[in-house]
Amino acid sequence: MRLRFRRRIKALSGAWALALMMIGSAEAAVIATVDRSDIELNESFTLKITVDTAIDIEPDASALDAEFFVGTRSQLSNTTIVNGQISRSRTWTYVLMAKREGTLQIPPIIIGAEQSKPVPINVRAPSNSLPGEADIFVTTEVDHASTFVQAQLLYTIKVYRSVATRQPRLSEPDIRGVEVLIEVAGEERSYESILNGKAYNVVERVYAIFPQESGQVAIAPARFEARVLRDGRITGRKIFESEAIDVVVNPIPPPPEGFPDAVWFPAREVTLSQTWSREPDRLPAGEPITRHITVTAVGQLSTQIPVIDPEVGDTIKIYPDKPELRDTAEASGIRAVRRDQYAMIGISPGEVHLPELQLPWWNIDAGEWQLASLPGTIINILPSANAAAVPPVVTEQPALQQQLNASGNQIVQSSFWRRVSGVLAGIWLLTVVAWWWSRQPVSRAPREPAPPPIYKQQARFLKAARKAAQAGDGAGIRSALLGWGRLEWSDNAPLNIGDFANRVAMPLSTQLEHLCRADYGPSQESFDGEALAKSLRSISVVREEKEGRATDILPPLMPA
Repeated sequence: MRLRFRRRIKALSGAWALALMMIGSAEAAVIATVDRSDIELNESFTLKITVDTAIDIEPDASALDAEFFVGTRSQLSNTTIVNGQISRSRTWTYVLMAKREGTLQIPPIIIGAEQSKPVPINVRAPSNSLPGEADIFVTTEVDHASTFVQAQLLYTIKVYRSVATRQPRLSEPDIRGVEVLIEVAGEERSYESILNGKAYNVVERVYAIFPQESGQVAIAPARFEARVLRDGRITGRKIFESEAIDVVVNPIPPPPEGFPDAVWFPAREVTLSQTWSREPDRLPAGEPITRHITVTAVGQLSTQIPVIDPEVGDTIKIYPDKPELRDTAEASGIRAVRRDQYAMIGISPGEVHLPELQLPWWNIDAGEWQLASLPGTIINILPSANAAAVPPVVTEQPALQQQLNASGNQIVQSSFWRRVSGVLAGIWLLTVVAWWWSRQPVSRAPREPAPPPIYKQQARFLKAARKAAQAGDGAGIRSALLGWGRLEWSDNAPLNIGDFANRVAMPLSTQLEHLCRADYGPSQESFDGEALAKSLRSISVVREEKEGRATDILPPLMPA
């Protein structure tokens, strides 16, 4: 009997475990993402399938075989513990290659009872125009041939290699002309591509360029250096370059109709959203409520998002707080988020209508003004719950007065009790005044303006160094570069130009050595200001390599 009972308990436990596993798998969310949605035929890309729980069920990816060649497959399990709560996820990775051109869809991937949403991709015709018959070549492209001031320009560099290389190095973009800001848009990607029947390994790097003035942006050829491995032998260092690109930067167009004071705000996509700390339909007077307004822009920096000043009227007091700014790099460029916080306090009861918020912005893809809006809100301010009640008025009863007069008793008004009543009334009045004073908002001291971002400060130092180099001012060059170095290496700033030259790559390091020899060398040679100004277009910092292992090692037990 005991053996049968134990067997039944084990069977029930197994059934409960299977049921829980099925419930967990049924509630798991399946998400499908790709590293690139715009590819060429015979070009590989990566598909990731992520489920937000740890399950043992394998995904059903058989539907991929209809439109794609499925290559390498891998999987990864992840466990995270935050504040004692354990969360698990699992990711499957597939390397795919499209079988035909056109707009294709990655079909839903089924895991248990759930499935992912279809993912659209665009497959373009393969490029057959190769720069010669080289085994290694570099291509560059921009998303717009002409742009506007402060509008994002995506600059893409691709390095194609059909042979093995050693010590590869891809230089940073060399941009001339108008002043620009450069940000890396997303992580460096690597994939396979087939051109004219030859397989290439492709490394892709994307930059977001923001011109600061109208004119022309001249992007020098991208430069790739490496040593090539052929037939078991390695060559010397070789240089491969792409074609140069010129982009016209147009001036800021006039504001749209109906918004003569609109701030210039170019982007690819803009959305407005808001949240409240609690429901605004029933707000007691004197109690605060917090309103969060978020502006999300794709293709722009968070520092360029205009400030929105909501109108609230005279019945509400508003106190803005410091905004939260965040920039994220992704495939479509920079995604910027500005989150403003406003503390609001109703003064008098009644219904308050907050007007609609509107933000004009310039669509850089469509080339026209558009309007992002947020609908209006109604706030219902209720009387304060802590308002003091007025004491009722007690009237004397004539019958009681007549009874007292009849009995011969006389009511004597005493001055002592009048004083006590007056003191109590004064204390009550002071209590009401103190309560009203405590409900008033504390005035905020004016904040000092936040310092500009480090990259803007460094851009100013670089601009000053280039001007000093063109003017042949050695002292100005040293002062500007040492200021740039204090921002870059705040914990270990360079003390002189020689120390600065040891921390940067060529050709800037070579030009700075010429400057040092011109100032302190015995021959008193002059430095080339134009060459130094050209090398100051961008600064590549040399990373310090880790110290090698100690050379004193024990001899082998069996020496040769």
